[in-house]
Amino acid sequence: MAKLNIPPTKSNLIKVKQNNEIAKEGYELLEQKREILVIELMSYVERVKRIEKELDKKIMDAYDSLKKAIIQLGHEDTKRSTLFIRYDFPMKKKSIKLIGMNLPSVEVEVPKLKIQYSFLNTNAVVDETTNKFLNMISLICEMAEIRAIVWRLSQEVKKTQRRVNALEKIVIPDTRDTIKFIENTLEEKERDEMFIRKIVKEKLGALEVKK
Repeated sequence: MAKLNIPPTKSNLIKVKQNNEIAKEGYELLEQKREILVIELMSYVERVKRIEKELDKKIMDAYDSLKKAIIQLGHEDTKRSTLFIRYDFPMKKKSIKLIGMNLPSVEVEVPKLKIQYSFLNTNAVVDETTNKFLNMISLICEMAEIRAIVWRLSQEVKKTQRRVNALEKIVIPDTRDTIKFIENTLEEKERDEMFIRKIVKEKLGALEVKK
C-alpha cells in the first residue's frame, strides 16, 4: 500500500482529504482538457489531409501547365523568358488562441500576376503557369501553419496525458491509501484509549468497593 509519509493525526487527515478532493477535481478538468485537445487535434489533422489533396492537385496542374509551356516554346526559350520573374509576397507572423494556448499563425499577401518578360517568343501559357504557381502560395502557408498547430497540439496532448496519468495512477491512489491508513490508525488509537479508560474505570470502581 503506497502512502504519504506524514504523521497519522486528525489535522493531517483533514489536509489529505482536502488534497484528495483537489486532485480529483484536477483530474476531471485535465481529462476534459485532454478530450477537447484530442478533438481539436483530429479536426486539424483532417484539415491537413484536405489541404494536402488540394495542394497536390494544384502542384500537378501547375507542372502540367509548365510542361505545356516548355513543349510550345522550347526549354531554352521558356527558361530565358522566365529568368527574371520575381515576386514579393509579404508575410506577417500572428498567433491564434486555442484552449489557452498561443498557436503560431501566418498571414501572406499573395501578389497579383504582372508581366515581367518580353512578349516576343512567349504566349498566354506562361501567364497561366505563373498564375497557377502564385495561387499555391497561400495554400502552402496554410499547410505550414496547420502542421505547426498539429505539432503543438500533439505535444500538449502528451503533456496533459502525463498529468492525467500521474493523478490517476500515483497522486489519487497515494492520497486515498494515506486517508485509509490515517483513519485506521486513529480508529485503532481510539479503541486503545477506550480500552484503557475502561480498565481505569474498573480499577477505580474496585477501589471504591474496597473503601
